[in-house]
Amino acid sequence: MKRIITLALLVLCMLNVQAQCPLKNTAFQDGEKIGYELYFNWKFVWVKAGSAIFLTNKTVHKGQDAFRSYLITRTSKSLDNYFMMRDTLTGVFTTENVPLYYKKSAFEGKKYRKDEVWYDYSGGRVSLTQRYQNPAGQVTSQKHTSDDCIYDMMSLMQRARNMNVDDFKKGQKKYFKMADGDDIDDVFVIYKGKETISMKSGNTKYKCLVFSFMETEGGKDKEIIRFFITDDANHLPVRLDMNLKFGSAKAYMISSSGLKNPNTAKTK
Repeated sequence: MKRIITLALLVLCMLNVQAQCPLKNTAFQDGEKIGYELYFNWKFVWVKAGSAIFLTNKTVHKGQDAFRSYLITRTSKSLDNYFMMRDTLTGVFTTENVPLYYKKSAFEGKKYRKDEVWYDYSGGRVSLTQRYQNPAGQVTSQKHTSDDCIYDMMSLMQRARNMNVDDFKKGQKKYFKMADGDDIDDVFVIYKGKETISMKSGNTKYKCLVFSFMETEGGKDKEIIRFFITDDANHLPVRLDMNLKFGSAKAYMISSSGLKNPNTAKTK
């Protein structure tokens, strides 16, 4: 569930240029806070499953001005009896969205895992140091160097929001690379067009860009999630429709504060 939520926030980040891949930040600022409610479909009934919060603040990383973002996901007390989830993702990246550090601490069920990624840009290429701790406490590490842009969940989330989608065509596919503690995945999204959607209460509507996040499994492309991002300068993910192994789920944005730009996609 946590992985799907984070992937949903990545949607627009798909350029393959020089290794550092700087991109001017126009979408977020210090002090931004976004809240979500999560719902599972349980025997044809939608039940509240938990919450998530996304925070961004200014920081200094090795003497360099930067941003630090957190995504914190928690299951509700009622769901904890069946499956407890306490996950925290941390990303540090430059003011031009170049990733510097990533960590995912995941406590799911009774298992704890940790992923870390460090980035170095010496010589005009990106060099990654990746480290993964499995539930048994065993740690593995590896290094990877590339001429391509490589991101993690957190840096992709924020870079995505700064992309210009004016030239996107319905049905267009975009590909990108995403790293964690022990792997680098090639994934893609499909642009589905524009739609005005209602939130769970029915009292709020947003003009959105619609995307499908796809993975290839057994030689076949499978839609993992369909997500709805505000059609304005903030590019806020306001609704996520998820296909899970054990059913379906939805996430709704319930609050936002500290936004850099006016929320012009809200129509009601």
